[in-house]
Amino acid sequence: MKFVIVGFGRVGMRTARILQSEGHDLVIVDNDPDKVGRAREEGFTVVEGDGADESTLTEAGIADADAVGGLTGDLNTNFSACMLGKHHGLRTALRIDEDYRQEIYEKYAEDVDEIVYPERLGAAGAKTALLGGDFNVLADLTEELSVATVTIPEGSPLIGRRVVEVDLQGDAHIYAHGRSDEPMAIPLPQTAIEAGDNVALMAAPADLPEIRAFLRGDEAAAA
Repeated sequence: MKFVIVGFGRVGMRTARILQSEGHDLVIVDNDPDKVGRAREEGFTVVEGDGADESTLTEAGIADADAVGGLTGDLNTNFSACMLGKHHGLRTALRIDEDYRQEIYEKYAEDVDEIVYPERLGAAGAKTALLGGDFNVLADLTEELSVATVTIPEGSPLIGRRVVEVDLQGDAHIYAHGRSDEPMAIPLPQTAIEAGDNVALMAAPADLPEIRAFLRGDEAAAA
């Protein structure tokens, strides 16, 4: 597959590395000379320019790409890139920070295929969004973080709580949610947990057993 990645910062760089390692074709777009230089040093094809500008994305090959990721730290740039991608029939993944209000989230979520929260999802999730995955994954993200899925049983103390309100130990986060037998996706702010739901979480491998027990409401977790 071919991808256009707008932004070679923390999220864009890691996403690009994963896609490249899996044999996909991609073009990086960034207007920061330092980031452009770093991307070229790593062997990426790069177009230097504004990711919100149609001529820049045309030069990057958006017309024959499969997906575009707006992964800069600027929401307006990301959204413009995604809308240009949508015009060409591409799959779109939009990075948005967690501190935006619900109405802002809903406004942008209606127009793109996936919302990427770097704080929760990271590069592996951005890659999954671009590939059209349902986030139901179990794989190492880095040496420090892993992703796992947990099914919430009857009796879990989390039933009835909003997904976004669940606090997990350390740097762990729930980044995706789905009802029973449904694909998982980024949870909406008002989504509440029900018995049988599946949640995907990102955590340090050593913390996973205790976090799983907490989510399930196991007696061991309360001891």
